[in-house]
Amino acid sequence: MEPKKLITESSDEVVNDSLIEQVRLTVPTTDDPSLPCLTFRTWALGITSCAILAFLNQFFGYRQNALYISSVSAQILVLPLGKLMAAYFPTKIIIIPATKWSFSLNPGPFNLKEHVLITIFANAGATSVYAVSIITIVKAFYGSQIHPLAALLLTHTTQLLGYGWAGIFRKFLVDSPYMWWPSNLVQVSLFRALHDVEKRPKGGLTRLQFFIVVLVSSFSYYIVPNYLFPSITALSFVCLIWKDSVTAQQIGSGLKGLGIGSFALDWSTVAGFLASPLATPGFAVMNTLVGFILIVYIAIPFCYWTNLFQAKRFPIFSSHLFDSDGQAYNLTRIFNKETFDFNQQGYDHYSQVHLSIFFVFTYGLSFATLAATVTHVALFHGRTIWQQTKGSFQEKFEDVHTRIMKKNYEPVPQWWFYTILIVVLGLSLLASEGFGRQLQLPYWGVILAMALALFFTLPIAVITATTNQAPGINVIAELIIGYMYPGKPLANVTFKTYGLISVSQAISFLADFKLGHYMKIPPKSMFIVQLVGTVVASSVYFGTAWWLLDTVDNICNPSKLPEGSPWTCPGDDVFYSASIIWGVVGPLRMFGKLGLYSTVNYFFLLGILAPVPVWLLSRKFPDQEWIRLINMPVLLSGSGGMPPARAVNYVCWLSVGLFFNFYVYRKYKSWWARHNYILSAGLDAGVAFMAILAYFTLQIRDINGANWWGLNLDDHCPLAHCPTAPGIQVPGCPVFQ
Repeated sequence: MEPKKLITESSDEVVNDSLIEQVRLTVPTTDDPSLPCLTFRTWALGITSCAILAFLNQFFGYRQNALYISSVSAQILVLPLGKLMAAYFPTKIIIIPATKWSFSLNPGPFNLKEHVLITIFANAGATSVYAVSIITIVKAFYGSQIHPLAALLLTHTTQLLGYGWAGIFRKFLVDSPYMWWPSNLVQVSLFRALHDVEKRPKGGLTRLQFFIVVLVSSFSYYIVPNYLFPSITALSFVCLIWKDSVTAQQIGSGLKGLGIGSFALDWSTVAGFLASPLATPGFAVMNTLVGFILIVYIAIPFCYWTNLFQAKRFPIFSSHLFDSDGQAYNLTRIFNKETFDFNQQGYDHYSQVHLSIFFVFTYGLSFATLAATVTHVALFHGRTIWQQTKGSFQEKFEDVHTRIMKKNYEPVPQWWFYTILIVVLGLSLLASEGFGRQLQLPYWGVILAMALALFFTLPIAVITATTNQAPGINVIAELIIGYMYPGKPLANVTFKTYGLISVSQAISFLADFKLGHYMKIPPKSMFIVQLVGTVVASSVYFGTAWWLLDTVDNICNPSKLPEGSPWTCPGDDVFYSASIIWGVVGPLRMFGKLGLYSTVNYFFLLGILAPVPVWLLSRKFPDQEWIRLINMPVLLSGSGGMPPARAVNYVCWLSVGLFFNFYVYRKYKSWWARHNYILSAGLDAGVAFMAILAYFTLQIRDINGANWWGLNLDDHCPLAHCPTAPGIQVPGCPVFQ
């Protein structure tokens, strides 16, 4: 269907359609405001996609080999369904009885704006619900019970709280052209490839044809690393050369070491933990590279081989807890699961909690990254934010997209956001104070968590909107409540969830709002879809988790599960350990005066000061634009995804990111503009579809191709996890004298 009304801005009105080159190369500056948005197709396909993705992601999340299905899969599948509905559904107007409302099952051809809104629905279903982990550890790990209404309120309020922060900051993070949200450009490119009528260039392919070629290729190839030869997901040649050397395998292992010389032939290794490098700006990739080298290849080896914190007594890379003898920490000796009490006497007679040197740096760098984020945003963006605040009702800090949106559509009233914030605050206090205080968190803890989230939402969102890297506040939240309210594991994880997830949800809401901004979706329609999608997704995640926890015997308990059972809950196991570290043992015994790692607190000072020299140099040498591209929060978090990401994930991610966002971007810019983001979407979708197909046809029946060859997911570095301190005995490891 030809657009009834095409609105754009001519070159006479604005020199550049956007201040960001990647946006200019990707996002169109046209709009057809006559296209219907909230149609029957939008609601039917959107809610269905949301519910299915929520169910599948929670279902797979409890299994040993967790499978994440992104909204890209739904984005592709709903297009033919939408077109079928447009072709065969009746066009008759249906009037809702006793109201003035009416709608049509088929308002015309399936259009781009319907497709975007359905994808936003699907994205809500693909976003995990962190609070479900609290329910899981209470029922499956602690062996206790939680009131279902308290659990339901916890699930919904943690997911909805971020809407309030998003409403407060959307002026700065959506309307501003400087906040360009790089990850959205992948979606924009895919939407254009699927909908634009494009003439095939001579000797080339249209964007849709290119996407289909990449999708089919990725789908066909992924059977090899996913099913037949999973060993190619992590290849560590150093270990194959030095088969008997612990040190060599610590250096070379891509899964349990520093990953020097490791690589993979698998897109899921590249993008599985760190998202697609093709969607990350080149300067952010370079900052990550520098940070990764400084941390993983300089700081970690120096500290390990100088035996800082007795590092040689433990693996060089591990997220587990250890006692002073280098053995796995026996939590039953210091904690009573039935009474939720910390056993001080048992702790005094047993051992302090020890961490691997890499895990120590993980916590330290998370402190530094968070502090650097606040300083960086204050120094580099503070003036702009202040000017935007003063001129919020003036036509400043706009680009062509903002002008089109303001001209064609009504904004979301601010009171919508504030109403949700007030209602959710009340329900949050009910969840925490009611039901016999099962969650252990008092009312002041909820309010403090909200204040923490409000403080960090803007700086973290600015970093995410400009670099595609998102620092988290989970560690600082655990630290704060651990000091203020020790010995309360459920209070600790509940506080962390209210703080962390409200920030995360605010950023997710703002990112989707920016996608709607680029695709010219009416803001009110975006808001309604996001709100309904969040409620539907939260309900399905909660229902699926509650059902599995009540019906699968011994779920999350590998020692009691039948041999080969997949219901081991690896992610929730880490969450449970964190509740012990921060809620039971507490930060005072870990990073305070009673702990072994009090010096790690200096990382806060490092983070606060790190952006200052860069800012001073950028002021002194304003013509040197490369100085402003040094982003200390991203640099300090150069290895921030480890664990659960491994060195091989970073090595591959950095290699692909540098190649496409430096070499290809500079030498073949026209190809990059046309194909880069579509390539990313095609690779992601192919991997997702093959993973689903292989699971439901083969792996669910325990038919594993790798077993035929004896090639399981391993990089053949059996000694990489071994300690090197004299006298430490670990099964499968040599004992050093």
